[in-house]
Amino acid sequence: MDSDTMLSTTRSVRLKLDLDRPVEHEVIDDCLRLALQAPTPANMQNWRWLVIRDQGVKNELGALFREEGTAYIAEEAAGAPEHALRSGRHLIDVIERVPVLVVPCLLGRPPADNNPFDLSVFYGGIFQATWSFQLALRSRGLGSTFTTYHLRRAAEAAKILRLPDDVTQTSLIPVAYTTVTDFKPAPRLPVSEVAYADHWGTPLR
Repeated sequence: MDSDTMLSTTRSVRLKLDLDRPVEHEVIDDCLRLALQAPTPANMQNWRWLVIRDQGVKNELGALFREEGTAYIAEEAAGAPEHALRSGRHLIDVIERVPVLVVPCLLGRPPADNNPFDLSVFYGGIFQATWSFQLALRSRGLGSTFTTYHLRRAAEAAKILRLPDDVTQTSLIPVAYTTVTDFKPAPRLPVSEVAYADHWGTPLR
């Protein structure tokens, strides 16, 4: 798969995750090794990764994910497109059946003052590494999606995962092989509508 195809067809996969096919340890290891090559602010490398396979842990985390995901869709996402809601509900229903759940974490706690610079430094590396992880999965025939429902009750999730108090969860990535392989580029606004030249609102060309 060439890089342009991989970048334009790495979708958020929910409905088409193969819940019955095991995911090999070596595949996750390889994808994490690639993720660790992502840029990181000041080369801090303060990311840590929880790879969850234990069914008991998945059941506990899945119950929390389901409660919060269901509540979020009912409260906040009622106006979203039906196809998006359908795929979201499906993942909520089957989350503990996904072969592997990966929780990217950071050592430390986010800055209390919410200063944009400090927040960017704190989170800047882990999100790039998470996307690299997802791209590496795609190149190997696996699907994933970036989810955060469990963070609505982060303290409870941390207790399930036995996280130290000074570790911050940043997302939950369900990982599985996919039931199809022919993912296509998604509909997106043209560059001319979302990019500007030099000043906000100035056409790019």
